[in-house]
Amino acid sequence: MDRWIESVLFASRWLLAPLYLGLVVALLLPLAGFVHELWELINHLASATSHEIILGLLSLIDLSLIANLVLMVIFAGYENFVSKISVASHHDRLEWMGEVDFGGLKLRLIASIVAISGIQLLRAFMSVGDYSDRDLMWSTVIHVVFVASGVLLALMDYLTEKAHKLGH
Repeated sequence: MDRWIESVLFASRWLLAPLYLGLVVALLLPLAGFVHELWELINHLASATSHEIILGLLSLIDLSLIANLVLMVIFAGYENFVSKISVASHHDRLEWMGEVDFGGLKLRLIASIVAISGIQLLRAFMSVGDYSDRDLMWSTVIHVVFVASGVLLALMDYLTEKAHKLGH
C-alpha cells in the first residue's frame, strides 16, 4: 500500500506540467504588450519628448523583465518539480538550466520583482504630477518591502547554507 501511495504522489508532479504549458502561452501577453508599446513609441517618436521616450523605454524594459520572470519560473519550476529538460547538448542551452535550485529560484524571482517594482517606481516619479503623494508613498513603501524581502531571503539562504556546511 505504501509503495502505491508513494507512486501516486510521485506521479502527481505531472499535474504541474499543464500549468507550465499555460505559462508558455501566457508569454504571449507580455509579447503582445511589448509589440504594442514599441509600435506606439515608434509612431509617436517624431513628436515625443525625451521624457515620453524614456517612459516608453521603461515600459519595454518592464515587459521584458516580466517575460524573463515567467520564463524563469517555467524552466526552473519544471526542472525542480516535474522533470529534467533534456537539452544538455543543445547549442542554445541556457547556462543556468539545471543548476537553479528552489532557493536560487526564489532569489532570482525576488530580484526580478524588485527590478520590476523599481521600474514602476521610476516611472511614477518621472510622472510625479500624475500621482498623488499617497500613491507615491505607497509605491515607495511597497518597493522597500520587496527590497527588504529580497535581502532577508538571501540572508536566510546564506545562513541555511552555512548551517548545512557546519553540520556536515
